[in-house]
Amino acid sequence: MGNTLATHLDRKGHEVLLYDINEEVVKKINEGIHPYVEGIRFKNVKATTDLNQINEFKNLICALPVQVIPKVITKVNLKGKNFISASKGIIHENLKRISQLVKEIEPKLKFFVLSGPSFAEEVSKGLPTAIVLAYEDKEEAMKLQDALDSENFNVYLNDDITGVELGGALKNVIAIAVGLSDGMGYGYNARSAIITRGLHEMANVGEKFGARRETFFGLSGAGDLILTSTSDLSRNRTFGKLLGQGYSVEEALKKINQTVEGVKTAEALYEIIKRENIFAPICEGVYRIIKGEDPKKVYPHFLSNHLREEFQR
Repeated sequence: MGNTLATHLDRKGHEVLLYDINEEVVKKINEGIHPYVEGIRFKNVKATTDLNQINEFKNLICALPVQVIPKVITKVNLKGKNFISASKGIIHENLKRISQLVKEIEPKLKFFVLSGPSFAEEVSKGLPTAIVLAYEDKEEAMKLQDALDSENFNVYLNDDITGVELGGALKNVIAIAVGLSDGMGYGYNARSAIITRGLHEMANVGEKFGARRETFFGLSGAGDLILTSTSDLSRNRTFGKLLGQGYSVEEALKKINQTVEGVKTAEALYEIIKRENIFAPICEGVYRIIKGEDPKKVYPHFLSNHLREEFQR
């Protein structure tokens, strides 16, 4: 996603510096070559393996895998920065959202979240996309909105940082459940039910932490959930599908060979729903399967209503 956003910003004429630990990737970028999408060239994008070089920039976009952010972020000078998180997940070790971690390190920085239904390859190719920018400083957010927005990359504003963060994280867990259902051949009825009930669980978790319920019915919630749950471009859906087809967790992760954020998020989320006593059978079931329980025995609990009202919380 970092390279994707660099591609988009490059098209808009912005100066961009990318940080990556992979020297081969950095070399390609500095030669003007997009390292992941064939046929795309950079004009004003440079790359470095030296974190110190990014300190001269005011706007920092973080698109790292969530679990490595704590190790990297302490090496960056965050004073006076706009920190725009494009990472989706919950930090497993301490159950914190990225906003909580970053604000602890530098309370005075301005924090934003860029989230929504946006597969990297499609954005890189300039295909139509709508996304949301969550903010705590509206004036600065409007400047960023103007810098990011384009004809094929529509940026909406939302002041619910907690809701936007949680939507981007939790939808990955539900997408694993949808993939699992599809992998087991349970059909479209089941897929639709899991997406709908999963969205309800996402909103329940969000409300517990002060998010607005309506945020989960926007781009960063329902929008991202629908995309991630229904497309085979989704790593989380693919992971779940492989589990449903009989692969072990280790085999599925090896086959995908990329970060599947929903795995660690499911583990962190399980701790949260147990601690807060939140009714979330789909999220809990995904955790149990990741920890080795038989999917065929766990799956029936995904849609078990325990004789509840539909919108009971």
